[in-house]
Amino acid sequence: MTSRPPANRPTFLRSNHRLARAVQPVVRFLHVEAASAIVLLVATATALVWANSRWQDGYESFWSTTVHIQVGSYFFDEDLVHCVNDALMALFFFVVGMEIKRELVVGDLRDRRVVALPAFAALGGMLFPAVIYAAFNAGGPGADGWGIPMATDIAFAMGVAAMLGSRVPSPVKLLLLTLAIIDDIGAIAVIAVFYTDDLRPLMLLVAAGLTVLVWAMYRVNVTLVVLFVVAGIAVWLAVYE
Repeated sequence: MTSRPPANRPTFLRSNHRLARAVQPVVRFLHVEAASAIVLLVATATALVWANSRWQDGYESFWSTTVHIQVGSYFFDEDLVHCVNDALMALFFFVVGMEIKRELVVGDLRDRRVVALPAFAALGGMLFPAVIYAAFNAGGPGADGWGIPMATDIAFAMGVAAMLGSRVPSPVKLLLLTLAIIDDIGAIAVIAVFYTDDLRPLMLLVAAGLTVLVWAMYRVNVTLVVLFVVAGIAVWLAVYE
């Protein structure tokens, strides 16, 4: 039988009990492995319908909303599109990178020969689309876009794997995840080297120095998590600048 709070229980406690019962379905949903994939697919479908409807101006206006952050003399002034692409996606890749790190240390990727398969698959997945694109667009106005087909959408790749759940063997999921992240890292490197108009070498040196600092803290067994968080944010800001 479902327990009920005593009638003489204070009102705020009864309200908290009702609130806890109300959010239980949401909590259970968030603990399902496929929950993030469902949210991703629903959000994608919503965005596609919204962007191609008569309310598309509102869609464009929403993503053009500017975010202003000022800390002392530092200004951060970008629209929501850049906040997602430059900030949230960096956090996403950090989480995925931690999954790969775990597999490299204690998982199936401890054997470097196992890493070779997704690495070469990712290399082929970058080179062949770029070569095919360049062959069809050589000498044309779109010839410089050879880097466009190089990237794999890792979020959707992970989403599909999560949706399929246990029907996809764990080694296959690991292969897909490793291939996708290596492919995306390569594509990001190509964008940074060949498609950057304004490169600031000093900030890259700062980012490299901060990365060395993070490595040094790890080597001397620093355990204060906040130091790594602050250093990580500083590395992101340096790379962003």
